[in-house]
Amino acid sequence: MLRFLVRRLLGAVITLLIISAVTFMLFYAVPRDPARMACGKLCTPETLELIRHNMGISDSLPVQYWHWLSGIFLGREYPGFGHCNAPCLGYSFVNREPVLSTVMDRFPTTFSLAIGASVVFVVFGVGMGMLAAVKQGRATDKIASSASLVASSMQIYFVGTLAMYLFVYQWKIMGQPSYTPFTENPGAWFGGLLLPWLVLALIFTANYTRMTRSQMVETLSEDYVRTARAKGLSRRTVFFRFAWRGAMGPIVTIFGIDLGALLGGAMITEKTFSVQGVGLLAVKSVFTSDLPMLLGIMVLTASFVVIANIVVDAVYALIDPRIRLA
Repeated sequence: MLRFLVRRLLGAVITLLIISAVTFMLFYAVPRDPARMACGKLCTPETLELIRHNMGISDSLPVQYWHWLSGIFLGREYPGFGHCNAPCLGYSFVNREPVLSTVMDRFPTTFSLAIGASVVFVVFGVGMGMLAAVKQGRATDKIASSASLVASSMQIYFVGTLAMYLFVYQWKIMGQPSYTPFTENPGAWFGGLLLPWLVLALIFTANYTRMTRSQMVETLSEDYVRTARAKGLSRRTVFFRFAWRGAMGPIVTIFGIDLGALLGGAMITEKTFSVQGVGLLAVKSVFTSDLPMLLGIMVLTASFVVIANIVVDAVYALIDPRIRLA
């Protein structure tokens, strides 16, 4: 198991290096004047020249990337703006703050949104999918399959706007979505994010319902499951000990990817509900042409996805011991 995880970690490091290098080249090689874009819309000639010096525009792209990469481990000095302590993902010349500290200020909001929605769509999505598989061909199966098909065709910005109008403004059942730190007020934290959780989970629940049903139906027809039934094991034992475990592998894999992406910022959800998370920060950075901030967010998002995949690999190895030998 240890050798298995070490191989995955080494592969993750190589993957992140490739992603960071490609992303850096796209951000700093494609624009005609990356310093002008990084300076933002309100930019003076003096500030622009200072940013060019800090970004090392006169150096070659590999040298610029090396300076950026070394800043992650050693920190970096930005004359005229300030020092960026390690790990340094760059310096935002728009808000005059290190990228990592700005993202970390927003990350608790995104983390709460991602974890809460994940609990909802995993519990309801997997539960409804398992129920539909057990009741295959019956009314319960048809209702669950039809509901998941309708829900998966909806868009968050439409459902979110409609939910805001009905539950917040029209019926006044819920308050305005907001983020309150859990340590300060757990009740306000739960109430402020409940509506975004439900809306975000709606789309994912539909996908997980269909995926779980498909995997369970396929697993229930496997030879080893039929053999377990023939040996006289109870329906509950066959379902949870054999079929459920065999069907969870692909679902765990997809969940890791989805969770990693959500931790990188649920942009549409945060924009719809005006929740100040990493996703909304990325949207604002696009409008202000904040290249260092966008680069940092993209690298962090990729890191979350890669880390989530490592965790998924570990869980997958526990579910199926044969994977440890791969």
